[in-house]
Amino acid sequence: MKRSIRRRTIFHGGFLKSPLWIFWVFTVWVAAWYPVSESDAAEATDDFIQGYVTAIVAMNYPAQVGSIQVKNGVVYVEQSRLSEEEKTDLGQVISGIKGVKKVQFLLGEKYPQKVLAADTDNEETVSLDGSLPVFLPETQLFRPLIAAPRWPRFSASYQRYTKGDLLTDVASVSFGETFGIYRFRGPWQSTMEVGIQAGVFSIFDLDAESFDLINADYRVAIPVSIKKENFTNMTRIFHQSSHLGDEYVLRGDAEERKNLSYNAFDTLFSYDFPKGFRAYAGGGYLFDRTPSDFEPWYSQVGLEFHSPWSWLNGALSPVAAADIQNWQESGWNTDLSVRAGIQFENPEILGRKLMLLLEYYNGKSPNGQFYENTIEYFGLGVQFFSQ
Repeated sequence: MKRSIRRRTIFHGGFLKSPLWIFWVFTVWVAAWYPVSESDAAEATDDFIQGYVTAIVAMNYPAQVGSIQVKNGVVYVEQSRLSEEEKTDLGQVISGIKGVKKVQFLLGEKYPQKVLAADTDNEETVSLDGSLPVFLPETQLFRPLIAAPRWPRFSASYQRYTKGDLLTDVASVSFGETFGIYRFRGPWQSTMEVGIQAGVFSIFDLDAESFDLINADYRVAIPVSIKKENFTNMTRIFHQSSHLGDEYVLRGDAEERKNLSYNAFDTLFSYDFPKGFRAYAGGGYLFDRTPSDFEPWYSQVGLEFHSPWSWLNGALSPVAAADIQNWQESGWNTDLSVRAGIQFENPEILGRKLMLLLEYYNGKSPNGQFYENTIEYFGLGVQFFSQ
């Protein structure tokens, strides 16, 4: 296999050769959609939540719910004829809406002033997930990572490689999802969930006559998540294996096959900050590695921004994200992934999100067989997932 030459990019040969300039683009995008007024942001967020919840109730429980009120991200639902099962289902869906802090079901009272003025952190008047435990919950406790290259999702993108001597025009396709299996009450008044996560990540050479399949990575994981208010953690054990495409092997470009595969354990901690920001950090360890000399440790940090402003009754909102990974195998050099664009969602299709994103990546290739290659690309793609 041909190996690309890793070049120093910290302002060698000019500003545009450094991946640091992408942070300026990311900052400008976030600033463009950042609310000027704190009061305007809070009002917009509550209006968005109320419109979203109203649409959900109108579609699913029009006769069982009396009215809905939202204050500071807390949803108050006056319910007259909801069964415990319906209450649980509705609570799960509402708690997955962007900006919702907690859900309170009221019975036989019309939002007295003491409730509307209640502190949103008062556990005596506000509860999050309705009745627990829940089998096959509709939402995810740990939201998908937008910019992480190997997060299971349904996506397709065009990528133009500007660094790396193997490919130029590439189609990247992934198929995957995270499913909650069992959600239950955890310690410290938290909510916990055990699930399953699986994904396939493939790249195709668009410059080849038959759009040759170059590489496919397969991943399956068992995640355990815990959530308390704005804090969420996901801990996983997973397996990943990589395979070269038959057409790529037959055309003779693969000088050396590296059947990269491993089992791994990792953990990620996420916190939701005010005004649409989310930060996460964690790391992992690889074991049962092939090749056996592949170094085992890696770290991951990231920042995401979902604009508090939205349009078309909450159907459209800007998003941006940056993901940074450092692997022991590459000498702890930085792999940077940045994505920014527009998120579309439809309140009538619960929990479904569609994102149209500009992409940038600079670092060691995330495509298993080519992990020794340094690449850089710009791209345009779509992501589809549920949360």
